Amino acid sequence: MDQRTSGAEALSQKNDAGPALLGVTCGLAAALFWALGFAGTRHGLKVGFTPVDLLVHRYVWSGIAFLPLVARAGIKDLCGIGWSRGLVLMVLGGPVMSLISYTGFLFVPLGHGSVIQPSCATLGGLLLAAFVLGEHITASRLVGALVIVGGLGVIGAESIGHIGAEGVQGDLIFVLTGLMFAGFGAALRHWRVSAVSAALVINVLSLLLLPAYIAIVGLAHVAAIGVTENAIQALAQGVLAGPAALYLFAVSVQRLGVARAAVFPACVPALTLLTGWLLLGEAPTMLQTAGLVTVLCGFYLAQRQR
Repeated sequence: MDQRTSGAEALSQKNDAGPALLGVTCGLAAALFWALGFAGTRHGLKVGFTPVDLLVHRYVWSGIAFLPLVARAGIKDLCGIGWSRGLVLMVLGGPVMSLISYTGFLFVPLGHGSVIQPSCATLGGLLLAAFVLGEHITASRLVGALVIVGGLGVIGAESIGHIGAEGVQGDLIFVLTGLMFAGFGAALRHWRVSAVSAALVINVLSLLLLPAYIAIVGLAHVAAIGVTENAIQALAQGVLAGPAALYLFAVSVQRLGVARAAVFPACVPALTLLTGWLLLGEAPTMLQTAGLVTVLCGFYLAQRQR
C-alpha cells in the first residue's frame, strides 16, 4: 500500500511538473519579448523612425489581428467593457502612453527607460492599491518600494551627472508613463476587466488613429526607411511585444497563478539591458547596473505576499 501511495504521489508530482515548466517557459518568453520591444524601439529611433511611426507598427498589426475577436464578442459594448472605459484604458495603457514612452528614448539610453518605467509602475501600483483600492500593503512591499526608490535615485544621478537636462527630462517621461501604467492596472482591478479583454479592445480602438496618421503624416517617410527596417518594427512591436507576449503571459498566469507569474515582468529590465547590449551594442554603465540590481531587489520584496 505504501509503495502504491508513493508511486501515485510521484506520478502526481510528475503530472504537475509539466504545466509548471510550461508556465515558466511562457513567462520567460513573454519577458524576453517585452524586452525585445524596448530594444526595437531604441533601434527604430536610431534608424530614423519617429515615435508616431513606431506607434503605428505597435498597434495597427495587432489591431487588425484582434478585430475579428472583438467583432465576435461585440463592438457595440467593446467586449462588455464599454466605450467610455475603453477610451480611458486606451489613454492609460495604450497608444497615448506608448507614444510618450517612445519619446523618452530620444533623450536617454535604453537602460533608463527599461528600468524606470516598470519601477514606477510598481510604485504607482502600490500607492493606488493602498489609497484608492483600499488594499493592505505588507511591510515587505513597503520596504521593496523604498528600495526601488533608491535604485531610481542611482539612475537619476547618472542623468544629472552625465547627460544633463535632457537626461532628467527623459527620466521624468518614464516616471510619467510608469505611473500611467499603474493607473491602467488599478482601473482594470477596479472595473474587474481582464488584461486580455483590455488588450483586445485597446489594440482595436487604436485602429481609429490610422486614418489620421495617413492623412497628416503619410507613408512616404516610413517607406523611405526600407522594407527590412519596417519588417523589424512590425515583428518587434506589432507581434512580439504585443499579442505574442500577452498570450504567453496569460498562459503563464493560467499555469502558475497570478502571484508566481508576477515575477516575470520584473525580469524585463535585466533582459532589456542584456538584449540592448547584445543587439545594439549599448553596454550598461556601472551606475545603470547598480540601479538595476537595487531595483530588482526592490521588485522581489514588493512582490512578496508577506
